[in-house]
Amino acid sequence: MAEDTSRANLTYRDAGVDIDAGAQLVERIKADVATTMRPEVLGGLGGFGGLFELSLQRYHNPVLVCGSDGVGTKLKLAIETGCHETIGVDLVAMCVNDIVVTGAEPLFFLDYYATGRLELDVAQRVIRGITRGCREAGAALIGGETAEMPGIYASNHYDLAGFSVGIVEKAAIIDGSRVRPGDALIGIASSGLHSNGYSLVRHVLETRGITLATELNGQALTELLMTPTRIYVRAVRALIEEVEIRALCHITGGGLLDNLPRVLPSKTQARIDAHTWEWPTVFSWLQREGGISRQEMYRVFNCGVGMVVALAPQDVDHALGVLRSAGETAWQLGEVAAGPTERPLVRIEE
Repeated sequence: MAEDTSRANLTYRDAGVDIDAGAQLVERIKADVATTMRPEVLGGLGGFGGLFELSLQRYHNPVLVCGSDGVGTKLKLAIETGCHETIGVDLVAMCVNDIVVTGAEPLFFLDYYATGRLELDVAQRVIRGITRGCREAGAALIGGETAEMPGIYASNHYDLAGFSVGIVEKAAIIDGSRVRPGDALIGIASSGLHSNGYSLVRHVLETRGITLATELNGQALTELLMTPTRIYVRAVRALIEEVEIRALCHITGGGLLDNLPRVLPSKTQARIDAHTWEWPTVFSWLQREGGISRQEMYRVFNCGVGMVVALAPQDVDHALGVLRSAGETAWQLGEVAAGPTERPLVRIEE
């Protein structure tokens, strides 16, 4: 029977997936990925799994700590503004900052990049930000996945997820169980909004008709909104070496009000003195433009506090010195007190 030539031979590219582009991306990012390597990494890109040789001689009873996160709807602003260089830093930060609060050292990181159509330049810029974040955290980028998914994502859209693994000695785990009334709280400054609350940010922009070309105190709104999340790993690990830390809290979604209770024992409360720091401009502006209550601001945004440390009051001065030497802005934020209920609370005293 004669072959039917009325139909063209279809390819994966016809369906919207370019295998060659994926291979080209791997070649493009190899040099950047290489800058994140640690001696424990075995092999290179292109394998089915990342290999990391764990040297257990350093540990008596090691515990692995895992974290996974994304960047929320900040990603939508990155796509709309074309600011792809720093969103990868946010991705790493959201994972490793969660890991380090347990006392763990981040070891390695993996990313997941999904898109409707693989744009090599955009993907390379995003992954370059991921490698920057990995270098800041001291974590190796040992693998990842690039998925081209037409029909799931629009052609110019992409999504990100990150996964990190760290290690800590079991006896050195920081879990808040040693926190006591009378302990001091230190705040470490955020770099801005980090990667939380952007659904509300975008709602304020849309409902108030505010454009990203707006300037605040001579700084472009785009720059303020796209400032990457600060990575606290090196500073916090330096602090752990010097001072007994009783609790660490990464201020992410839920702000000060919902995150601090996660690291406090029952029948305690965090008493925060709101006069000890000044909100960065972007938070005051958001509150004013959106007509947002102070309570809601504290529950959605970090309001300038990216990390909180609980420690004995006699260690405050030394801890502040260590953090400032590491390049952080830090101050005494408040204290831990006895609480009125089993459930730990946060009281912000204006």
